[in-house]
Amino acid sequence: MTIALTYGPAGATRPEDPRWHEQVPGFRRFERTAVIGYGTDFWETVADGVLRWDIKRRSGFRVMPCRGATDRVAEGAEYRIAVGWGPATVYEPVRVVQVVDLPDRCGFAYGTLPGHPVSGEEAFIVHREPDGTVRLTLRSLTRPAPTGLWRTVFPILLIAQRFYRRRYLRAMLR
Repeated sequence: MTIALTYGPAGATRPEDPRWHEQVPGFRRFERTAVIGYGTDFWETVADGVLRWDIKRRSGFRVMPCRGATDRVAEGAEYRIAVGWGPATVYEPVRVVQVVDLPDRCGFAYGTLPGHPVSGEEAFIVHREPDGTVRLTLRSLTRPAPTGLWRTVFPILLIAQRFYRRRYLRAMLR
């Protein structure tokens, strides 16, 4: 039995689209694009890395595949993402809802499952321009978790989200 996402519609961050116009009522919408490097060698490394969760791992998260999923993202695969240590560990159950693997655009979006501290979707997209410039785009739609303790600390989670977004951008510069 497939566990339902904590939000809808799935795929609203549209990682395949260069321009994102999606507006979903009730969600905080975020998009940021930054140059992270140049050239074919850099592109090949970062394109493969983003599809293997490097952006999360290099930002301090542990990514654990669930139920036959692999280290490479696949649509429908579920993962348990963790950050912190010991009793201070926060777990984030997610499902990959969309994958893009094109010659000049790679990335994925995942959606939140019950137990995640927030509700919504996050996308990580790398794209290469004709001049060899490589950019990273972060997109997210976020709202409080539907139930539980996490809902009461949503303002604190928004601060943590901003912190990790900066880490994501720095992580892919390596």
